[in-house]
Amino acid sequence: MKTKILEIKELVKDQSPENALRLVVSAFRGKVVFSSSLGYEDQVITHLIFSNDLPIEIFTLDTGRLFNESYSVLNSTLDRYKKPIKVYYPQTESVEKLVSEKGPLSFYESVESRKECCFIRKVEPLKRALSGNAIWITGIRADQSTLRSNAEQVEWDEANQIIKFHPILNWTFEEVKEYIKKHNIPYNTLHDKGFISIGCAPCTRAVKQGEDIRAGRWWWEENTKKECGLHT
Repeated sequence: MKTKILEIKELVKDQSPENALRLVVSAFRGKVVFSSSLGYEDQVITHLIFSNDLPIEIFTLDTGRLFNESYSVLNSTLDRYKKPIKVYYPQTESVEKLVSEKGPLSFYESVESRKECCFIRKVEPLKRALSGNAIWITGIRADQSTLRSNAEQVEWDEANQIIKFHPILNWTFEEVKEYIKKHNIPYNTLHDKGFISIGCAPCTRAVKQGEDIRAGRWWWEENTKKECGLHT
């Protein structure tokens, strides 16, 4: 697998995100998927895929706790490109059991309880979405967090047994916003209200001036390296 990753790294080296996506999909046709959280970065990649008719399946995870604004941008994206985005939901039985036994707000009680909720609503559906594929495209950027600053553009995801490719890893936040504006791409209006990283409604708040980009996620936790388990 290490050899394969090195081959892909060489394949996409010095390529624009658009060209890199073309090369990857040519090498792994039918085995490339893109996970969209409907945020700024992912809307950029969605535009690259749809506007160039690249044969890459786009999917999103509906946790059942999303902001209305997130559903609005999903709808606007479907209207704009007239192409499908597959939606994965958590297993009904797992959500029913969690809420029945621990209540609808158990994630506030401890990091362990929050991660339990994230696993049911995000991680398990993600595993289903990635199953059978070879390349997982993401909108991760290096300056989103300390943890992500160490990411490689092409890397192995042990938890999901898949190769991850981050085509805009080295883009700045300003470059993302400029691209969105230039191409008039639908975006989540919460971004205009200080929400930089957007997840589930009960677990996301606006970021205050001077705070870390991910400070608005699970803000009640003291841990500064906060992830839901999708990217480890």
